[in-house]
Amino acid sequence: MATDHSDMPSPSRRAFLSGRRAQRSPWDDFLSRLRRGADGQVFDFATAAGSARLVPANMQDVYRARSLCLEHGVTLALDGIPASAALDDMPVLWVEPGAAMARHERLGPDDSRWFVQPGCLIGDLEAAGLPQFCDQPPHLTVAAWLADRRACDWDRGCTADSGLVHAMVLLSDGTQANLGAFGVDNRKPLDNLRVQAMIPRLFELQAGVQDAAEDGPEWAARYRLDALAPAQGQTVNLAHLLLGHGGELGWVEWLVFDQRAGRPADRAYPARYGNRPGPDAAAQARDEAIRQLFDPDSLFPAHSQLF
Repeated sequence: MATDHSDMPSPSRRAFLSGRRAQRSPWDDFLSRLRRGADGQVFDFATAAGSARLVPANMQDVYRARSLCLEHGVTLALDGIPASAALDDMPVLWVEPGAAMARHERLGPDDSRWFVQPGCLIGDLEAAGLPQFCDQPPHLTVAAWLADRRACDWDRGCTADSGLVHAMVLLSDGTQANLGAFGVDNRKPLDNLRVQAMIPRLFELQAGVQDAAEDGPEWAARYRLDALAPAQGQTVNLAHLLLGHGGELGWVEWLVFDQRAGRPADRAYPARYGNRPGPDAAAQARDEAIRQLFDPDSLFPAHSQLF
């Protein structure tokens, strides 16, 4: 004879009646807190390790996500990078800068510089006449383009050809680092104590790099330390350290590009890339030292893009 279960309390009701709550996993707790605090959209991929996507409505969503990821041991990864690693063996929040972060505009009527938010599409920048984005995938966000090592593969010392002038970057500890030209006439990066402490170590690491004549024109490392030893006539620019950074050093809040300084990107996409050997042991050690300077908390992925 069939048993009538209609009067039996559900598991959740039994837990309520007994005064016990159903136990939530650390991932469920993280996701719940993120959803309560975010104005943007949150999508759960329901994977074993924990994986979700945040499309932030504003920078406050990103600040909130950074804090929660750090607290819960969740990796904060930039979504949309070409050839990105799966990162399926760790809890990860993929953050996709969307239309709410897609503004791009000239700094002034006769100014060649453009203010650009991370969600701006490459196609929009090409249409605006910035030559460095010519023939690049139009659907990519500028944040994904900046993180892509193949797109930012200029010759050693030639990072100024990117036209990148400034970058505001959110670091793992919540510091906002204003990276830009650095020299006798421009000490802006020194306004930030965190960046001020990083600069001597960065120059120390750069001093250990072989001369271009010995090692060829290609930059065979993950992070563009050659930005600190630019070609003759160019200025040291700390923002250029982010070219091809893979989303591993910080979250880019906004960028400034000079339309006159950029050159067509097809010249920065040499066929040599696919046949190039990976970084040697010394370059790998420098890369890791740079990553530790920017992200000592290991908030961002260590290897977000296949080299």
